[in-house]
Amino acid sequence: RWLEARWGQQRLFGPDEEPGAGDEGAANIEQLDQLRERFEASAWADRTPIDVEVPFEMMLGGDPGRGAADGDRTLVRGRMDAVFADADGGYEIVDWKTGPQPPPSEQAAAAVQLAAYRLAWSRLHGVPLENVRAAFHYVRTGETIRPVDLLDADGLADLVRTVS
Repeated sequence: RWLEARWGQQRLFGPDEEPGAGDEGAANIEQLDQLRERFEASAWADRTPIDVEVPFEMMLGGDPGRGAADGDRTLVRGRMDAVFADADGGYEIVDWKTGPQPPPSEQAAAAVQLAAYRLAWSRLHGVPLENVRAAFHYVRTGETIRPVDLLDADGLADLVRTVS
């Protein structure tokens, strides 16, 4: 909420509905000042997002126009923390993390979240997927991690099919 207020862009939902509010390692009130300082020292402090807390829902898998059954499709909902326009005409979606980075063995799984955000922004705004990038920014350490080889629509649909 602090970042939304900082940029003067707020959406209407309560603290219990905030993404990450229940995350393990999420910041408590006593840590907020330290997180603010670290954010203000980051490269993101000088940029202004074009949108924050962007809600989305999209269908993955199947093509109903080609006779795919509803069971072949999965509804995915989420909320993107911030979207920035880049000088090259592309976009970068950033997910703020107040907790620690996951261990290397869990980083590919965490990147699925960014792949979904990237695909959602592409679909919401009719932007080619290759013009949308996504990153995690770990506020405590000041590190921005941009995973490579994020899944596309087919890759996300295949992943969902294998875990359902």
